[in-house]
Amino acid sequence: MSAPTELPVPDTVDVRTGPEVSDQLLSVLPLLGEWHGEGILAGAAAGSGADLRFGQWVRFSHDGRGFLAYDSRTWRLTDDGQVVGPDVRETGFWRSRGEGDDVELLVAGADGLLEMYVGAARTTTSWELATDLVARTPDAPEVTRAVRLYGIVEGALMYAVDRAVGGGELRPTMSARLERLR
Repeated sequence: MSAPTELPVPDTVDVRTGPEVSDQLLSVLPLLGEWHGEGILAGAAAGSGADLRFGQWVRFSHDGRGFLAYDSRTWRLTDDGQVVGPDVRETGFWRSRGEGDDVELLVAGADGLLEMYVGAARTTTSWELATDLVARTPDAPEVTRAVRLYGIVEGALMYAVDRAVGGGELRPTMSARLERLR
């Protein structure tokens, strides 16, 4: 097995190694790191009517510029915690807007959804964002708008995603509690 590829300008998930943290990251800096845990995919979103468990790994990293790179992988779990297989995968960027607490989140999902969120830090460790734009491939879910809430509570990253399909109302889609790995 070969060693991981070393890049000339690496990302880092902490403030003690790698490039200096940009002042533009102050409103989202608490997210920096790797997180792991479990969550629930709401029954309606799962298409089965029953809630489904999933495991998740999330990484927020920086390379010294004014954004956090975001990577998320999930996997389906059985009721007793056995891994069934891969599930939702997303990648994107958290960016500050201006000099205040306004932020934007750009997310591309492997399911064909592209979402651009705008919002703000509610506190120093919580953020609320709503879609400004949703684009999708022809076979992607018919999401027309979404809201994401993130917060760090007692050291854990917790989030909830609500989505509207077609002209419908926002409905709970997924939520999770993730513990910091590093």
